[in-house]
Amino acid sequence: MLFGKHINRYYLKYMPVLLLGLASLILVDYVQLLIPEIYKMVINGMNTGFVEHNGAVTPFDLDFLLDKICLPMILIILSLVAGRFLWRMCFFGSAVKIEADIRDRMFDRCKELSQQYYQVNKVGNLMSLFTNDLETIEESFSSGIMMFFDALFLGALAIGKMFRMNIWLTLLTLIPASLLMIMSLIIGKAMELKWDKRQEAFSSLSDFSQESFSGIAVIKAFVKESKELIAFRGLNSENEKANLAYVKISTLFKIMLTLFVESIVGIILGYGGYLVHEKVFNAGELIEFIGYFNAIVWPVMAVSELIEMTSRGKASLHRISELLDAKQDVRDADDVKEPAEIKGGIEFRNLTFRYPDSENDVLKNVSFTINAGENVGIVGKTGAGKTTIVDLMLRTYNVPDGTVFFDGNDVNSIPIHTVRNAAAYVPQDNFLFSDTIENNISFMPEGATHEQVETAAVNADIHDNIVSFTDGYKTVLGERGVTVSGGQKQRIAIARALVKDSAILILDDSVSAVDTATEKNILSNLKKLRAGRTTILIAHRITTIENMDKIIFIDDGKVKAVGSHGELYESCGEYRNMVDLQKLEDEEEKVNA
Repeated sequence: MLFGKHINRYYLKYMPVLLLGLASLILVDYVQLLIPEIYKMVINGMNTGFVEHNGAVTPFDLDFLLDKICLPMILIILSLVAGRFLWRMCFFGSAVKIEADIRDRMFDRCKELSQQYYQVNKVGNLMSLFTNDLETIEESFSSGIMMFFDALFLGALAIGKMFRMNIWLTLLTLIPASLLMIMSLIIGKAMELKWDKRQEAFSSLSDFSQESFSGIAVIKAFVKESKELIAFRGLNSENEKANLAYVKISTLFKIMLTLFVESIVGIILGYGGYLVHEKVFNAGELIEFIGYFNAIVWPVMAVSELIEMTSRGKASLHRISELLDAKQDVRDADDVKEPAEIKGGIEFRNLTFRYPDSENDVLKNVSFTINAGENVGIVGKTGAGKTTIVDLMLRTYNVPDGTVFFDGNDVNSIPIHTVRNAAAYVPQDNFLFSDTIENNISFMPEGATHEQVETAAVNADIHDNIVSFTDGYKTVLGERGVTVSGGQKQRIAIARALVKDSAILILDDSVSAVDTATEKNILSNLKKLRAGRTTILIAHRITTIENMDKIIFIDDGKVKAVGSHGELYESCGEYRNMVDLQKLEDEEEKVNA
């Protein structure tokens, strides 16, 4: 059986079903122990021609065989079939529901955790929690309950009957069984450690495989297939060693279990045969005693398997508990209030920020104001802090109180869901689902019509490309959108953001993979479509944002200047140098072309 704060609740929740399964299990155990008595009557009847039944000696004839042997056996078999079916439905059915519920809780927890958690915990490791570890817990819960109570009741009933038949023979059989119990407890601890290492090795192998498949294009482009294969073989070898270490100790335990069981059989045959010779037992009673012992072989083996299963279950539950107990870094404060409406005004006041576990400030004393309805460009060198500003707007990370405001309201006083719902965001690393183009564009809001999807695609200048595909908007994209080009991927992501039709639109370097003519079309469409609503465009190319209402120039985590393109070109030397350098690069490209 398995216990822990994340699984204890289910014992109470499914108590009625578990009690029903327990009742049927006890019935099966009781009925099962009637079979050795029937064997005794058959053996004695065949040997002597008479059977002692209910205190009377009865001839062993056809009527007795049919009424007292065959009919009871048929009833016993039917009871065993019905009882075993019932307890399997109760125990295993409950375990499957528990597995599904824990998986839902895990997935819900994953959605709540911040980006910092996923920077430390890789996808392969998390997937092993949802597969191997959950299956182990499901097995430990269902089979664990069954094995524990079956071993308890069947073992107790069988040993009680054995004691009534002969105390000394029973004690002799229990000595090796007691030694086996002690050995099981010792080996169980070692098996738990081996299982934990096995799961860690599998997680590493799974994570490496996931990254390799996702980056297969890069691997092929750099002709690094051999290097990846060698690295995979190393991880696979470690996984093999971890599995072999666990299998070795598990197999050793099972061999020792078989040795103890066979030694007990030898004791029963030796001393039991002596009791028959001395007329203490008859042949039928010895068969009956062996039948009871065979009944307790399963409890003894069940205890060993239960210890092994519990060891694996504890290790898996510990790993899953780490996920369910993971700290939610970014969350709403207790006093958040829903604002009347977010119109799109954004203000940063003297914000200094560093990423968790980092020693350096990424943003330093950042201050600027974006009025509702403005078209604003944010420009700067790579690593200047442009994307970090967006992350803080959307509360991807925690920000100090009094540093970021939406329409004059501290962002920490507004529910995170409301803040993010008011903005449509196209990140640098666009993600497309392995689904149809139409479903990718209509991802938010749900229930968007085809007309809305098509209009958004037209404004993102991707409609003509989509209709040229064989299946048009029903074209299914590959994993992460690998079946479309980088520029098409960016424009599909822009269309998805436009369908949301939010108060704030944020494009983070989202036209970097398109040609100049396409970029101009998209920006022209955005200016018409987004009139009166806030649009923030982050870019490296000055030409992308030079016609915006306002430009915020970022350098080394600081706001160097804010104003129109002309104002910044005249007043900010660093901005002017960036503009002139890009113009020179563009001219050189034209000459070389």
